[in-house]
Amino acid sequence: MKIQYVVALTLCIGVALGGWGAQELQAKASIQKLVYLIGEVDVKDLEGYTKEYSPKVRSTVKTAGGRVIAFGSNGESNNVITLEGAPAKRVFIQVWESAEQMQAWYHSADYKAARKIGDKYATFRQFVVDGVAP
Repeated sequence: MKIQYVVALTLCIGVALGGWGAQELQAKASIQKLVYLIGEVDVKDLEGYTKEYSPKVRSTVKTAGGRVIAFGSNGESNNVITLEGAPAKRVFIQVWESAEQMQAWYHSADYKAARKIGDKYATFRQFVVDGVAP
C-alpha cells in the first residue's frame, strides 16, 4: 500500500513542477527585448546645444516613452573613458521598449523639429542595437 501512495505523490509533484516550469518558460519567452539607441555627438556650439536643443530632445524622448540611461562627454563632469580608438566627444544611450516605438519617435514631428535646432549646433552619429533577454 505504501508504494502506491509514494508513486501517487511523486506523480502529483511531477505534474505540479512540470506545470510551473512550463509557465516559467512561457513567461520568459514573452519577455520583450529592449532596444538601445546609441549616439555620438560632435558639438560645435555647447551653449546653444545645451540651452536650445538638449531640453527639447529630452522632452520628446520622455513623451514618446524612451529613457536616456547614460550620457557623457570628454572634458566635462560626466566623462567618457576611451579605451581604444579616437575619443568620442559626447555620447548618449537611450532605451526603448521596441524598435517600432523608437522609430515612431525618430520620425515624429516633435523630434524632427528638435533635430533642426540640434543640427545648428552639432553633428550626430546614431545607431540602434537590440538588447539581449535577461
